[in-house]
Parts: sequence; structure tokens; C-alpha cells
Amino acid sequence: MNTDKLGARIQRFREMAEMTREQLAERSGLALDFIQRLEEESLYPSLGPLLKIARALGVRLGTFLDDELGQDPVVVRQGERHEELHMRGKDCSVGLTFYSLGKGKKDRHMEPFFIELAPQPADCDAALSSHEGEEFIVVVSGEVEIVYGRDTYVLSAGDSIYLNSIVPHLVRCHGNAPASIYAVLYFPE
Repeated sequence: MNTDKLGARIQRFREMAEMTREQLAERSGLALDFIQRLEEESLYPSLGPLLKIARALGVRLGTFLDDELGQDPVVVRQGERHEELHMRGKDCSVGLTFYSLGKGKKDRHMEPFFIELAPQPADCDAALSSHEGEEFIVVVSGEVEIVYGRDTYVLSAGDSIYLNSIVPHLVRCHGNAPASIYAVLYFPE
């Protein structure tokens, strides 16, 4: 999926559910202006709000990234990965680029991603987010800072962390060099 289609896909699923923007805002617990910006202005939120929207629409988070055809098993060659979603922060350049590794598998219960993380300005104080489920992250390159509740962990290539996503957390580069990770997210149904 091309990143400029995220808002259009959400709007399409909302309309298929015969739901107004107001109803989606109420069911998801998100502000109506946020829903409007998401559908109209190419706003790319973090995974927390996307998960709330998916639940309100009764679909999996991966539905926003899926192709129309399903397959099993799904093989994704490294050279064939495509950028699926690019998240930017409001005040800071978060720069998370997601590559779905489960795209096309309709019955999945996990969301596997390869994620590139761009460095943030030193004065950037990004907000923590939380959502139901669990995450397993393996650092591929660079250094990654994980803020988990009140604790902070710095992981290097080869290090991993397995966490409960309901605890407020943040994943970002540590230092001035880019980093990359594999992340598997599990969202209970």
C-alpha cells in the first residue's frame, strides 16, 4: 500500500461499516478533528490510534496494509520489501518507516514489521503511547532507545526486548545514527 492511501483506506472501511466520522470518533475514543485530518490531510498517527480505529471498525490493524488477495505462507524477500507506512511526529521528526512482513496473510494474529528509525533532534520530547497486546523487538542495526514506563533501555544490534504494549512506551533511535529493527506486534482480538 502506498502511504498516501492510509486515510483513503480508513475512510473506505468506515463507509463500508456505514459509520460516520462522528461515530468512528466516539467508538475509537479519538477526537473528531483527528479523524478528519487522518482521512483528508495524510496524517500518519502512531500505532496506538491506528489500533483504536481498527478496533472501532472491527478489523485487524493489518487490514490497512493488506492487499486484496490472501496467501499462505507469506515469503518476503529482503530486496522486495516495500514501504507501507511512514510515521511523523507533530513537533519532532520521528521518522519511523514500516515495511510489513505479513502483508497478504489474511488470518494472521501478529503484525511483523521491519522498521527503519531516523534520528530525532536532541530537544525532541516525543510522547509515550500504549495499546493492548505485546511487542517483540530485535535490533538489526544502530542503537535503539526503548522508554518503557519509567525505565529506559538502550539496545544495540542483536539485542531484543519483549514487552507488554499496554505500558506506555516509546521506541526511537539512540544517538545521531539511524537504526533498524524487526518488530512483531500481537494484538488480542
